Amino acid sequence: MLGWFGGLGNFPGHTGCVYCLDKTTYLFVDEPKQIAWKYAKTWLAFDLISIIPSELVEGRLSYGLFNIFRLWRLRRVSALFSRLEKDRNYNYFWVRCAKLICVTLFAVHSAGCFYYLLAARYHDPQKTWIGQTMADFLHQTLWTRYVTTIYWSITTLTTVGYGDLHPVNEREMIFVIFYMLFNLGLTAYLIGNMTNLVVHGTSRTRKFRDTIQAASSFAHRNQLPARLQDQMLAHLCLKFRTDSEGLQQQETLDSLPKAIRSSISHYLFYSLMDKVYLFKGVSNDLLFQLVSEMKPEYFPPKEDVILQNEAPTDFYILVTGAVDLVVLKGGVEQVVGEAKTGELCGEIGVLCYKPQHFTVRTKRLSQLLRLNRTTFLNIVQANVGDGTIIMNNLLQHLKELNDPIMEGVLVETENMLARGRMDLPVSLCFAAARGDDLLIHQLLKRGLDPNESDNNGRTALVND
Repeated sequence: MLGWFGGLGNFPGHTGCVYCLDKTTYLFVDEPKQIAWKYAKTWLAFDLISIIPSELVEGRLSYGLFNIFRLWRLRRVSALFSRLEKDRNYNYFWVRCAKLICVTLFAVHSAGCFYYLLAARYHDPQKTWIGQTMADFLHQTLWTRYVTTIYWSITTLTTVGYGDLHPVNEREMIFVIFYMLFNLGLTAYLIGNMTNLVVHGTSRTRKFRDTIQAASSFAHRNQLPARLQDQMLAHLCLKFRTDSEGLQQQETLDSLPKAIRSSISHYLFYSLMDKVYLFKGVSNDLLFQLVSEMKPEYFPPKEDVILQNEAPTDFYILVTGAVDLVVLKGGVEQVVGEAKTGELCGEIGVLCYKPQHFTVRTKRLSQLLRLNRTTFLNIVQANVGDGTIIMNNLLQHLKELNDPIMEGVLVETENMLARGRMDLPVSLCFAAARGDDLLIHQLLKRGLDPNESDNNGRTALVND
């Protein structure tokens, strides 16, 4: 078994990529020749000696020099377990348990065999730990002697010590002293590792309970409304659930390089973004940049995502679930609309830089993509043509809603646009197509080129 484990451990690439640390530059090296050369200069000789059959060198001697060298394979076994612990194909808990069992069995086996060797080589076999209880033990079967030896080793390791097998001569006493001292460290190692495994499995639950208790105490001290308390606890419960089931999307994305993060976001959310009314007709480059900056978030049922009249810092795209649009009138909440998958929430407040018109509240478990207003405007500022398309899409959407509230928002937005108070970049072609002389005057004062053409090659003069 030791040889099998040692051989497998010699293949470092079986669980992932192989790297080598260059001691001169302190950089990781993945060149196979450099790794092989470093191995040849360090551990190759010991590994070769450890696999040479001792029978070819020393005949039938059981405890010769080369047998001792074979213990070098333990280093490979340790390296094997270290790699298995990092391999995602194997369960960490069971790999650690297997390692602890192997360490324990090896210690028990080695101590028992050496203890038996002391008795077998002693000049008077009857005055030994095994000779006291087993007359003529040298002629007993190998199985009987081995079971007796392991029995002594385990009872000593576990500090049970029945007393039926005990050291008799000085050699045995000295060995048992060192074995019991060694057992102190081994027992501490085993108990510490098992404790860590148990604590690792329960620490998140304990931390969650402490967080819930702290949140409940905070709510009671400040006499928060029952609905707000429920929202707090529901959000904490959902966060614990997503963490325990490996759904930490944002945490996972944040740990990756930007290029990989962007590629993942593009794969997951690009098709959804492409169908959002606000971004119809914009360039693929803009969509790719926006998708890369989106932050996926989960919200439990009945949780407020956006509050009415709060500052417009973010807007959201609904990935799954549904939300209600709630308005507070005369101290009474009224549901005035509903948003479903692929629809926007909070975009009017962000684009017009106005307090949010609605409270957005989830109806059921929902996943939303959040985009910060500053990040959004910084991306759009780099492409005036896309900004014009987005503004046209917003105005057209407000017209199609046929809602009295939205009609007022539309009029106010057009007035802000005419006065040049919109942060969203627009072109002269956009102003000319609308016939908005005041907006054209504002854009010319900003220094926009009247000969600048749109995507169709037309200038503001042609549109006018």
